[in-house]
Amino acid sequence: MTDGSPATARPPIVPPAALGDPARLRALADTGLDAVPDEAFDRFARLVSDLLDVPVALVSLVSADRQFFPGAVGLPEPWSERRQTPLSHSFCQHVVDIQVPMVLPDARLYPRVRDNLAIDDLGVVAYAGMPLTDLSGRVLGSLCAIDNKPRAWTAAQLRTLADLAAACSSELRLRIALDSAQEAGRRIVQAHERLELLAGVSETLAGTLDVNIALRRLAATMVPLLADWCLLTLIGPTGLPREVVSVHRDPARAADVDRFGELLRTGLSPESMVRAVLRTGQPRLGSVASLADVTRGTTHPEMATIADRLGIASYLSVPVQGAGGTVLGAITLVNGAQRQQFDDRDLLTAVDIGRRAGQAVGNSSMYGEQRHVAEVLQHSMLPQLPIVTELELAARYQPAADRVEVGGDWYDAFAQPDGDVIVAIGDVAGHDIEAAATMGQLRNLVRGNAFGRPDTVGSLMSNLDGAIRGLRLPIAATATLVRIGPQRGGVHEVTWSNAGHPPALVVRAGGAVESLEATPEPLLGLARPSSRTSQSTNLATGDTLLLYTDGLIERRDRSIDEGLAELAGRLADTDTLPLDELCDLLLASIRHREDDTALLAVRAR
Repeated sequence: MTDGSPATARPPIVPPAALGDPARLRALADTGLDAVPDEAFDRFARLVSDLLDVPVALVSLVSADRQFFPGAVGLPEPWSERRQTPLSHSFCQHVVDIQVPMVLPDARLYPRVRDNLAIDDLGVVAYAGMPLTDLSGRVLGSLCAIDNKPRAWTAAQLRTLADLAAACSSELRLRIALDSAQEAGRRIVQAHERLELLAGVSETLAGTLDVNIALRRLAATMVPLLADWCLLTLIGPTGLPREVVSVHRDPARAADVDRFGELLRTGLSPESMVRAVLRTGQPRLGSVASLADVTRGTTHPEMATIADRLGIASYLSVPVQGAGGTVLGAITLVNGAQRQQFDDRDLLTAVDIGRRAGQAVGNSSMYGEQRHVAEVLQHSMLPQLPIVTELELAARYQPAADRVEVGGDWYDAFAQPDGDVIVAIGDVAGHDIEAAATMGQLRNLVRGNAFGRPDTVGSLMSNLDGAIRGLRLPIAATATLVRIGPQRGGVHEVTWSNAGHPPALVVRAGGAVESLEATPEPLLGLARPSSRTSQSTNLATGDTLLLYTDGLIERRDRSIDEGLAELAGRLADTDTLPLDELCDLLLASIRHREDDTALLAVRAR
């Protein structure tokens, strides 16, 4: 016996073509066996050795480039420990090739095997091998009996070996079936995970109309469930990346993956896989990837160095497509060597995610444009506050969060020819362009009805009701109208009329808060005429009058009274706070903007 090196040069042995059959190799892999002992197959080897009285017996499985022995008895060292040999030492490869038993009383006499290195290195002289098959009849290897001297195999011995080979084949088939069942189970789990992922993606993308937030949430959803790291790329007008969101499963790699994403924005070469996806809109799958792929795809050598640290062994990239198939960007997923390679199922999942992401990006873009137009329209309807010597005025308008529609909230303030100041606030029902148009009509009616007239505010509100009815305007609104007279004796006389609007508040100098409550009166625009009343109070120097819409106090989880009490508590001791700061403080206190909010503050000086 030697260590496996031939004493004299022999002609090379060309492996039979049958060894490379892909279907046979898949079945061999599905057994889950390798060059390690397996008790079930060692038992078959012992039975062959005992029943046929041979020194060596093997369960030999043959791949494209070796044979390995999950079951073995009597192998000399070093082969006993290795449990495998190269094909130069394989008789069993010929059983795979001819697909029938191979029986050799003295191998040295047969041209097919007489130059095989197993004769010298393993002492193989007499050989009997029976095919081991899967359910489709593909030969995976051989159950063989070996003697180190010539031997005339008897019919009984060959029959026994064939019976044992049939039983051994059954065990192999069970292993394949078990592996198939486990693989099916894995696929079911993966399919369930993908469904959960897609549901999570939909929920993530529907949760915000801010595209930057949506992309970061999407990346966090896919990593690590679908990939080790990912890049979400959006393109600009030139078709090249303008924004890249990058995430890695290992927080310690955050700086590396962010730097990779930064370089990707400007460093894609014409051979870049991402660039190809952005250009063609077709997905790409790289089941096997290397740093060479990164090097070819970039003009920044640093990217390959970073990719080496991040890990790259498999990748895929899919388009983010908007309406009409327009390519808006790409999603690139990458796995390292420790993770399963991407396959067609992963690609289909990623394509679906790209489609959903495209819808979200398109909706976000449309939302941004519409919201900008709406806000410009809304603010164009808000008046410029008058400059009054004895009064300081400040106002704010804030739309509801994440909503495009313009609203019906409004405020107004203007000086009368006689020195009085009229201030008003109101809220037209609805949150759409019709509500905004109605709000503009109502504000103009208030101005036209009140300017230059000395009538009480109650009378002005009654006239306003009549104008709405007479002009048949479809208006239903709450409003508060206030007249503030010039300062006399250190105070301003204040009269007000309230049509179903939240009560105005007064913060007195010294910090006390009063609510201008009155008997409730109906909304403006109701079909039946109603008599409006005027109420009065006064403003001394340092007092602040606050008018506001219900967005400042109304919440789904509490009553209006609770909201009023909370607002009054927040206003306490704010009499010395600059008026602009007071307005900003009140808006900042709104935790969830469920409705538009307008407020108008007037302070006597």
